[in-house]
Amino acid sequence: MFKGPAETVAFLDAFEPPAGIEAVVCPPFTSLAAGVGRGVPIYAQNVHWAAEGAFTGEISAQMLLELGVEGAIVGHSERREHFGETDETVRARCEAALEAGLRVIACVGETGAEREAGETDAVLRRQVVAIPRDDALVIAYEPVWAIGTGKTATPEMAQEAHETIKALHDTRVLYGGSVKPENAAELMARPAIDGALVGGASLEPASFAAICRAAQR
Repeated sequence: MFKGPAETVAFLDAFEPPAGIEAVVCPPFTSLAAGVGRGVPIYAQNVHWAAEGAFTGEISAQMLLELGVEGAIVGHSERREHFGETDETVRARCEAALEAGLRVIACVGETGAEREAGETDAVLRRQVVAIPRDDALVIAYEPVWAIGTGKTATPEMAQEAHETIKALHDTRVLYGGSVKPENAAELMARPAIDGALVGGASLEPASFAAICRAAQR
């Protein structure tokens, strides 16, 4: 929940992804229209499963497409933690978005308590099985304990989780969890890590561009 329309325009005017890198920007709903058409694909941070109806506060895939939005994040850990998102609603949102023609970044990941209890593999299997198969969908692995905490999964931990996900779902898998310019290259050098879902470090154009350059290398 950062950057209104004016800030989004200023960000996109300053941000230029390096050649050969597929980068998207995911502003809040109020900034989507301002971001569309400025040289970088725009994704929403969420999307509802119904085309229309009595779902106050929700936004449909058709509404996003009318704005020119190209995709959406679904099942982000903060949606799961704070707003009651479940594996079933993640599946419903994914299916509706894909059917409408949006691309999807579907998020999975374990909490700190689940990792400490040795449940990481079981949690990932449960969450990944709920995600539909589609060429327009990628998965983002977010160890919840690493989001916004400054903690980052070691490259070895991330590689292991990505291998588990890829054994269940044949798609690209992004790593998300305190990705920064300082650790991006080491993480993305791992063979099972296909990119990054970047949070706080994407708020500054220079920082996000540095992470993109790390992926380019």
